[in-house]
Amino acid sequence: MNARRGRLNAAVVGGGAVGAACALALADLGLEVALIEAQAPPPWRADRPDLRVYAFAPDNAALLQRLGVWPRVLAARAQPYRRMRVWDAAGGGELAFDADAFGRGELGWIVEHGLLVDKLWAALSAAGVRVCCPAKVEALEQLDDGVRLRLDDGTRVEADLAIAADGAESSVRGLAGLGVDAHSYAQRGVVAYVRTERPHENTAWQRFLPSGPLAFLPCADGTSSIVWTLPEAEAARMTAMDDEAFGAALTAAFGARLGQTVPLTQRVAFPLRRQLVRDYAVGRVAVIGDAAHVVHPLAGQGVNLGLRDVTALCDAFEQAKPRRAEALSPQRLARWARERKSENAAAAYAFDGINRVFSNDGVAATLLRGHLLGIAGRMPMVSHGLWRRAAGLSA
Repeated sequence: MNARRGRLNAAVVGGGAVGAACALALADLGLEVALIEAQAPPPWRADRPDLRVYAFAPDNAALLQRLGVWPRVLAARAQPYRRMRVWDAAGGGELAFDADAFGRGELGWIVEHGLLVDKLWAALSAAGVRVCCPAKVEALEQLDDGVRLRLDDGTRVEADLAIAADGAESSVRGLAGLGVDAHSYAQRGVVAYVRTERPHENTAWQRFLPSGPLAFLPCADGTSSIVWTLPEAEAARMTAMDDEAFGAALTAAFGARLGQTVPLTQRVAFPLRRQLVRDYAVGRVAVIGDAAHVVHPLAGQGVNLGLRDVTALCDAFEQAKPRRAEALSPQRLARWARERKSENAAAAYAFDGINRVFSNDGVAATLLRGHLLGIAGRMPMVSHGLWRRAAGLSA
């Protein structure tokens, strides 16, 4: 599928994990692709772990495997986790997931954002992706059969399709006139690396508290990455504590499940919200990743949903090839947009509902939620189905 002379098949705006993966995946299909990014990512350094980590799902690992990137990620640093344990501080049962029960070597991997982006960018040149960086999109013009972008250095880029992957505050989404519906949770996610008294057992742990969920994610060298959802004022208090006080508070909040906890890094708190774009495509512009959907981090699905946007977009191209159809037609793009909007909205509101039920000290919710986890934990078909959906292995 060759572009006309002087025009690209696709211009991807935003070089984060989702945008860079999208550019590589489209180039892998034989398309002429440009990646436009305002600032090149800093090189990943093993001695400076990125505070932002992902619970990477098997389906997206398979995508990066096809692109030749996943082996490089694994060789650098990616921690497989074999089990998940979820329970409520108010009591009740526990929801457990185990790779052995699913016939797998692992349930997923904990991967640093900076490492993932570094390895994706390292593959762009060999894949034939034209990288425009540093560059910002200042204007967007919809043509009858494509788009024209004007960059801040005066360069004009024409493409059959523009893909906005430039984050939650997407400028391309705004230039295309696509609105969003946003809801603030009045919570912040506190992240840091810690060391625990007992081994993390290659297990992803999550305890629900009335103030919000607390996750311990297993990392290399026996450390853990924590994601602690807290009301905004409480998050500010936790980030202002000294290390000893914070370690004690964290140990207590986790019920000392892994013994005493010692902070290893600075703590950062980021605001939490649900934000969904109203339309995933207009004319010849598509929106993916955080530009399209921001969800609560309690299930660790943010980047996974974004990469599934990419896979679905590539599938649309592939399905068109045998019929020699125009894969980038507005009709085909609209079909992709409807499917992704439906799936991502369902996920976002499911996470919203879980957060409302579990971040709640009401009597009814407190009595109910632990028992629900216990019931689900005693039903292998339920727990297996939940994991397969999170892993992208089922519809």
